[in-house]
Amino acid sequence: SLFGFHLMSIDLRQHAAKHAEVVAELFTHAGLETFETLSEAAKQRVLLRELSTQRPLYSPYIQYTPHTMRELAIFQTAANIKNNYGETAINQCIISNAETVSDILVVALLLKETGLLSISNEKPTSRINIVPLFETIDALHNCISIMDKLFNLPWYRAFLRSRDNLQEIMLGYSDSNKDGGYVTSQWSLYLAESRLVQLFGQHHIRLRLFHGRGGSVGRGGGPSFDAIMAQPAGSVAGQIRITEQGEVITAKYADPTNAERNLEALIAATLEATVLPMHNSEPDSELMNALSASAFTHYRQLITFPGFIDYFLQTSPIQEIASLNIGSRPASRKTLAKIQDLRAIPWVFSWTQNRLMLPAWYGFGSAVAELIEQDSTNLQRLQQQVKNSPFFQTMLSNMDQVMAKADLTIAEAYVDLASDQQAARTIYTMLSEEFERSRQALLNILQRQHYLSDNRTLARSLALRIPYLNALNWLQIHLLQQLRQQPDNSEILQLIHLTINGIAQGLRNTG
Repeated sequence: SLFGFHLMSIDLRQHAAKHAEVVAELFTHAGLETFETLSEAAKQRVLLRELSTQRPLYSPYIQYTPHTMRELAIFQTAANIKNNYGETAINQCIISNAETVSDILVVALLLKETGLLSISNEKPTSRINIVPLFETIDALHNCISIMDKLFNLPWYRAFLRSRDNLQEIMLGYSDSNKDGGYVTSQWSLYLAESRLVQLFGQHHIRLRLFHGRGGSVGRGGGPSFDAIMAQPAGSVAGQIRITEQGEVITAKYADPTNAERNLEALIAATLEATVLPMHNSEPDSELMNALSASAFTHYRQLITFPGFIDYFLQTSPIQEIASLNIGSRPASRKTLAKIQDLRAIPWVFSWTQNRLMLPAWYGFGSAVAELIEQDSTNLQRLQQQVKNSPFFQTMLSNMDQVMAKADLTIAEAYVDLASDQQAARTIYTMLSEEFERSRQALLNILQRQHYLSDNRTLARSLALRIPYLNALNWLQIHLLQQLRQQPDNSEILQLIHLTINGIAQGLRNTG
């Protein structure tokens, strides 16, 4: 009676480009336009044309590529699951890296081709929600115009009416951090939420936000209660979806008492944010825009700096993490040689292992210094923000927790693993100087002398764990040096995997 025959509902999720490839092939075999060469406006036009008729594009008598057959089979299987085990077995189809209106319409067409969406009198009736996932900084900035254009399409408004006038939006914390750094990611997410609330209100459409958070602060992690309470007013309207991933699941839910307490915290925060929507003060937009813009510039200068990707690959155990069976997806989408192709989990995980924790602070110190240099009163304004804005308070509290776990002495020892020592030392100097700027800026704004001054429990816990973690880090460095000389030694690799697991367990909120 609680779960139905399917026990737990699941989501479909695929990259927008993969969906587009399938539609392009369907168009080709149907003798229609060359879909991939069309402009965005033309794509929207031809997709709406096909979505106005029940006539299918797919034919069982045509030989399609394995990719197209596999993707269509997933949707067909979803339809079968809903038929056999109930409509609520699968409710969502998430589009990773959604960046255009056509990305959403492409999925609507695939739903039509596989029996999950029907057309009657040019009006659609869907059995599944289409959920765009806005991940990169640009996507977060553009999501308002994308959704506005969709809501102004009569066909899409009819689609939403068949789904109880509810539109779910997923927001990506991980890739936005990798793309733009911690400060810009957090602020871009906050702005996107605020503007989505306004837009949905104007169109009288119900909004449900799905937060794609991970365990680490760089991926949106941190105390769940504080995170929900720091959301923009109106964004938590009686419901919220949040991912719980990796070791966070074990830490929060393996023990029944822990699970009950954590679920109570989520429910309490959702109720409070809904019933008392004006509990918080909005952040100072002018100040946050300036802070974000400066932090973004410094972060992008780092990740585009010559030799930076080589530094990352050689001074962290990313290659060894890639060979661990710890996730549902590979470490990169294509290759480890480009940051944009690296998946966010191993990106953050690797910086945790070498104790730099870079995704949670880089660019913050320089941005604060620039603001204060422009106007000395900006320090007081930032200090006031910590007191008045739950958003800014939570952002800095999470940074405080992560920087307390960093160790620059250990991080510098990993530099010895680099093949080009001169280039590596240059980059490490940049990192260490920015870390010191960020540490000083954080403590000045919080008006404290030390990390975790207001979190004695965590401070005591870390004091007990750190000596053991440090020993594991020194052991890992030694083993990595050996493995670089004996790359086929499986025994050393296994030992490195053990140190990776030990460091992750000790630091917590790492993945």
